[in-house]
Amino acid sequence: MALIKSVRGFTPQIGENTYLSENATIVGDVTIGRDCSIWFNAVLRGDVNSIRIGDRVNIQDGSVLHTLYQKSVVEIGNDVSVGHNVTIHGAIIKDGALIGMGSTILDHAIIGEGAIVAAGALVLSNTIIEPGTLWAGVPAKFIKKIPTEQSKELNQKIANGYLMYASWFKEE
Repeated sequence: MALIKSVRGFTPQIGENTYLSENATIVGDVTIGRDCSIWFNAVLRGDVNSIRIGDRVNIQDGSVLHTLYQKSVVEIGNDVSVGHNVTIHGAIIKDGALIGMGSTILDHAIIGEGAIVAAGALVLSNTIIEPGTLWAGVPAKFIKKIPTEQSKELNQKIANGYLMYASWFKEE
C-alpha cells in the first residue's frame, strides 16, 4: 500500500478508482481526482503548500511534485500525463497536457491546454507555454504549434493507456 501521510493537519484526499502503487508517497495537502494513477516511487509532497490533481491524470514512475512554502502550488488539470522521472515544482499544468520523461517544470510556470513539454526539457520559473505548442530543450524553447486534433489524439492515447495499465494492477 502507498505511503499516505498527514502533515500539519492536512490528509491527502484520493479520488474514486485511483490506483496508487505500493511505494508511491503522498503527503499532506494533496487532492487527487478520479481515475488517476500514481506510479512506482512517485512522490507528491504537499507538506509546504497544496497539490491539486484533476481526473484521469497519470503521474509516472519516479516523478516528484513539490511546492514553495506560502509561494507556489501545483495544479494539474484533467487528462494529463506526467512522464517518468519528471519534477514539477510549484507549476500549473492545464488539461490535456503531456509532460515528457525527465523534464523539469519550475515554480510559477504555466503549461497550456494540450501543450507538450518534450523529454528532458527544463521549463524555467514564470515561463508561460501557450496551449497546443511543443517546447523542448534546456532551457525549454518554443519549437512549433501542434494541430489541436494531433495534440489531443496523442495526449488522450497516453492517458487512456495509463487507465488500462492501472486496471492490470487493481486485479491482483
